[in-house]
Amino acid sequence: MASSSSSSSSSVEAPSSSSSPQPAHPPQSAFERWRRKAMLVTGLGVTEEERLRDLQETHIGWCEKDKEFMLNYSPPVVFMMKQLKLAGCDVPRQNILCAPCDRTRSGGFENKRGVVVLCAGNFFSQKHMENTLVHEMMHMFDQCRFKVDWSNLRHHACSEIRANNLSGDCRYTRELRRGFFAFSKQHQACVRRRAIESVKANPACPNEAAAEKAVNEVWDSCFNDTRPFDEIY
Repeated sequence: MASSSSSSSSSVEAPSSSSSPQPAHPPQSAFERWRRKAMLVTGLGVTEEERLRDLQETHIGWCEKDKEFMLNYSPPVVFMMKQLKLAGCDVPRQNILCAPCDRTRSGGFENKRGVVVLCAGNFFSQKHMENTLVHEMMHMFDQCRFKVDWSNLRHHACSEIRANNLSGDCRYTRELRRGFFAFSKQHQACVRRRAIESVKANPACPNEAAAEKAVNEVWDSCFNDTRPFDEIY
């Protein structure tokens, strides 16, 4: 909750125009901005660290733009925002943020801070971002509605099953892109595999066998629980 602060009763005299500090760097011309961008793209005259920083900033800018579009116009994302509010967790937009991640991830949910992270530069389409955002918002919904204990492997397994089942992460086209193909029960196999992978990464999980056991124990009830959706999205 943001704290309120009272304004100070003392006033500060505004500096006169003659004494106003001048900008350390005057505004760049369009040509200078183009030249700087060309240097960053080609690597000529700039360090690798500068190039990487510029690339990260560019990716974050694209991610923020797409995120705002999703929050305003994506039916499943708008629906999830509404359902979170109805569940008593009105999510501020700043709690959904874009940040650099390693290349193996597209997003995550930081349960202690209640923050969804979108991995800038790691999305191959807007649909990929939409699926990721809905997936992480499902975790947020479960924590809000069901008070998930993330150190409990069964709790974690249930939320992962629901998130993979309802977010669109296991659509046929997504699985083909990952290199998985099946003629029958492809969706269920994807949900199970991805849930086990996520639970296995939990610090409280000793090994893959324990992750698989937790997923199997809660599979029926959690796979069939489509709340807050009426059916699998």
